[in-house]
Amino acid sequence: MTGLLGPAEIRELAARLGVAPTKKLGQNFVHDPNTVRRIVTAAGLAPDDVALEVGPGLGSLTLALLPVAAHVHAVEIDPTLAGALPETAVRHAGPDAGRLTVHRADALRIRAAELADPAPTALVANLPYNVAVPVVLHLLAELPSLRHGLVMVQKEVADRLVAGPGSKVYGIPSVKLAWYARARAAGKVPPNVFWPVPNVDSGLVAFTRREPPRADVAREQVFAVVDAAFAQRRKTLRGALAGWAGGADRAAAGPA
Repeated sequence: MTGLLGPAEIRELAARLGVAPTKKLGQNFVHDPNTVRRIVTAAGLAPDDVALEVGPGLGSLTLALLPVAAHVHAVEIDPTLAGALPETAVRHAGPDAGRLTVHRADALRIRAAELADPAPTALVANLPYNVAVPVVLHLLAELPSLRHGLVMVQKEVADRLVAGPGSKVYGIPSVKLAWYARARAAGKVPPNVFWPVPNVDSGLVAFTRREPPRADVAREQVFAVVDAAFAQRRKTLRGALAGWAGGADRAAAGPA
């Protein structure tokens, strides 16, 4: 595997770029090569997989993906980091740097057409804590080419994403991700592998896309019901859906 970035390299690169991690962008950079290797191994990439990385930051995970993926799309919202990533790849990954395409973009707004050549098949990312769930759901909706993925998110978020019915943390993220994919917990990551050190653990979530549970119902309709049902968790389902359905009687009666 290519030369990866350790703590000293991460800090040196950040200092050279004048970059300081910000809470606004949810930036916590991984500086432990063993953790990066673990993520790539757990992602189970095939030689023909096209990886999509969101929030590559200084390039720790990117450098580990380049030797094992057919191509890597890196989507970075920070202009300084996006501009520096190609040079970092050339310096540390050598010829494999040619497999990298950097997109200076907001992952919540990116469209399939921007990532079409070649289309991503696997999402592998250390996602910013503050937008992790919306990013995963947006990409699964926007990119039908995505077949599987492995994301690192806040442990609490990971638990919600993989929760099943009956769990105390089962909710909107659990149901919506299950519409697109089968998800499972793939491990826990301690805070000390990041810079700056977060005050929470992180978790790995692996998923494999599946066919929608219902082909005869629009996703938007299902998600509207899910949002209404979980908006007031202490109410009965009938009560929670009353406003959405136009009244308690209609909620009980169902569609006309």
